[in-house]
Amino acid sequence: MRSIRPKLAASAVAAALALTATACGGAKDKAAGQAADKPVASASAGGTADDAGALVDTLKKHGVDPEKWKHGEWKNWDKDKWLRNAKDFVNPVIKGLWKPDRMQEAKDPQKTMAYGDSTGDQNVTDPEPAPVQAQEEKRPYHQYAAPVGKVFFDSPEGSMVCSGTVVKDPKAPGRSNLVWTAGHCVHAGANGGWYRNITFVPSYNDQGRTPAQLRNAQPQEIAPYGSYWADWAMTSNAWIADGGPTGGAGSPYDYALLHVKPENGGKSLEETVGNALTVDFHAPEARDIPAMGAWGYPAAPPFNGQLMNKCIDRPGRLSVSPGTPAMWRIGCTMTGGSSGGGWFIAGQDGKSELVSNTSIGPVTSGWLAGPRLGPGAQQLYTAMSDKFAGR
Repeated sequence: MRSIRPKLAASAVAAALALTATACGGAKDKAAGQAADKPVASASAGGTADDAGALVDTLKKHGVDPEKWKHGEWKNWDKDKWLRNAKDFVNPVIKGLWKPDRMQEAKDPQKTMAYGDSTGDQNVTDPEPAPVQAQEEKRPYHQYAAPVGKVFFDSPEGSMVCSGTVVKDPKAPGRSNLVWTAGHCVHAGANGGWYRNITFVPSYNDQGRTPAQLRNAQPQEIAPYGSYWADWAMTSNAWIADGGPTGGAGSPYDYALLHVKPENGGKSLEETVGNALTVDFHAPEARDIPAMGAWGYPAAPPFNGQLMNKCIDRPGRLSVSPGTPAMWRIGCTMTGGSSGGGWFIAGQDGKSELVSNTSIGPVTSGWLAGPRLGPGAQQLYTAMSDKFAGR
């Protein structure tokens, strides 16, 4: 049964996500845990008229000149300049910063994909899954996986890239500006602070061009919908406190939510791409899920970060630390860069629902693990939706 049921369910998951062709005016036109794990809300990153003053005040409070920041001061990663606390998140829009060549040169956060030593499996870890070969998504991406895109950010190690997914906003039906990704794609964890210049690009490289073809590509070929800057970010207290280069005890809480806005103005993210996915915080146990799919843009070898890939497998469980929830685990050969990419199951209505995101995996690849989204993640999601309600 194991060799048959996942295959049938895989088709259902893939078909559900494939039904994401945009509504009128969307891509077709433009592109031709645990309850104790309380959410962490950042202070406003500014950029809208309402938040501009808060942004300036936050920067000045930390001795940062807003104009100098936009002209290169953001490259100062001195400890006293690297904002760590939730309330101190800032992400001023720097128009034109993420040019096509800069996007292509962004590296995968490979360290965060290294699987650290487990401190005990609590007798819940299932056998390691067999590797599942990643498959390239059909093109153009906006017709088959419209909610999926790339998350770009700057870290002390340089420009980095992750993956993300457009999800629904309960307080803004049909007009969501929310993107689900991994905590390690927005915050360095225990030994660092918030990353900078965090930007989401839906359906990156929509036509699936090769690196050689992209060298002379037009901006709209790289970012068919444009770029969306995070003006608010949330991740878990547990990730900020315990997250590390190899995931660590923060891995089961390695999730984050972005609220974004278009760099050059325009409609909401959901209206533009034509779809957003429901987040399921009450998914069945692993044994009751015949298949789960992970989507993303793997960037570490043998991948180059330019193409969207996916893996579909029956999920199992992985425990990395006593006292923390078991994570989902599937066989998958995707590598760093796919971090933060959404994990989906087919819901009761047959449509795909987001239940996790890529967090950790072995250096040699072969499998991926993602956090199980529970009460803490739901609390974070609700707080973000409430924060921007009516705006």
